[in-house]
Amino acid sequence: MPYPSPPRSLSGPRRRTLLASAAGAALLVGCSSGSEDSDGATSGSPSVAERARARAARDSEGLVERYDAVLAAHPAVAELVGPLRAEAARHVETFGGGRKVSDSASPSRAPSEAPSGSPSPSGSPSAAVPLDEKEALADLAAAERALADRRAKALLDVPGELARLLASVAAAGAAHAYLLTEGTK
Repeated sequence: MPYPSPPRSLSGPRRRTLLASAAGAALLVGCSSGSEDSDGATSGSPSVAERARARAARDSEGLVERYDAVLAAHPAVAELVGPLRAEAARHVETFGGGRKVSDSASPSRAPSEAPSGSPSPSGSPSAAVPLDEKEALADLAAAERALADRRAKALLDVPGELARLLASVAAAGAAHAYLLTEGTK
């Protein structure tokens, strides 16, 4: 009597593979090079963690400015974009941003009122918001995705607790990119 064929396997990684990858990533993140002092500072310069935290705060500030510009140009997307902007503002505060970005900051500020030369998450000065609503959301999604990717790469260079924070914020950014992409459909 022939045995029944095994159920058709699903494509993609298996649960064990994903868990092993996550465990390996956690081990890599927890390791340090040992070339720094115990507080992370090297010969009077700011520590790697301090520089990474400041960079993350600036990147989040730039992202909040982009959200504000889109909200000013397209108030109809406030229901979708407003909560994501509020999360980005909390990220600024979490990373100890220089200026406080409140959750209730007026999204009616015109894009031209943004500080000149302020870096956007892509590293260039704030760009004009596209006139098409879907294109503006797609640009925001691309900015979120690019920033999440940069934060994920930075995980290997920072100590454990900051690495966990960066990982969490990078995951939130990836989720924001997904929601913004779905919002254009």
